Amino acid sequence: MLSQAGRLELTNAVFTSLPTFYMCSLELPKAVIKQIDKYRKNCLWQGGEINARKPPKAAWKLVCIAKKDGGLGVLDLGKQNEALLLKNFFKFFNRLDIPWVNLIWEKYYSNEKLPNHTKKGSFWWRDNLKLLQKFKSLTTVKPGDEKTCHFWMDRWQQQPLADSVPELYSFAKNKAISVQKALQHDD
Repeated sequence: MLSQAGRLELTNAVFTSLPTFYMCSLELPKAVIKQIDKYRKNCLWQGGEINARKPPKAAWKLVCIAKKDGGLGVLDLGKQNEALLLKNFFKFFNRLDIPWVNLIWEKYYSNEKLPNHTKKGSFWWRDNLKLLQKFKSLTTVKPGDEKTCHFWMDRWQQQPLADSVPELYSFAKNKAISVQKALQHDD
């Protein structure tokens, strides 16, 4: 019989880490996350007493708060899944030498168009593209390879140029132009 601290450790070490491999690549459906959370709750609150009907000692939202903030430090699987998928955009936009990155660039963006509003690609890539705006809101651009930066839509300082100078943006002919293309044009 494990103590409450032991069950917490088991919940974090086993039930939380088991789906991590899949969450790095796939967006888990909410029903799957809900079922995993059910198992994690049962492990944490009931332990070996499967038929026990004891109420939980704390709300699950409180359990998922970091220990330093007064919670138990159990990971929120939905947020963890989102964070792991956002890492794919870092690899993609920095054109890391990874086979899937090269494949996506060659297959869908060989015409120098960057991913923005068009959702093309495999089911896996389209799932990732759902998080593109969130990724762009969390990151700033430091152009190195100007092909991967949107001139108007990416954040340079505090906000995208389209938001900081909307009047100028309204006159832009190509609103999805890359930095490289913008620097090449004299007009």
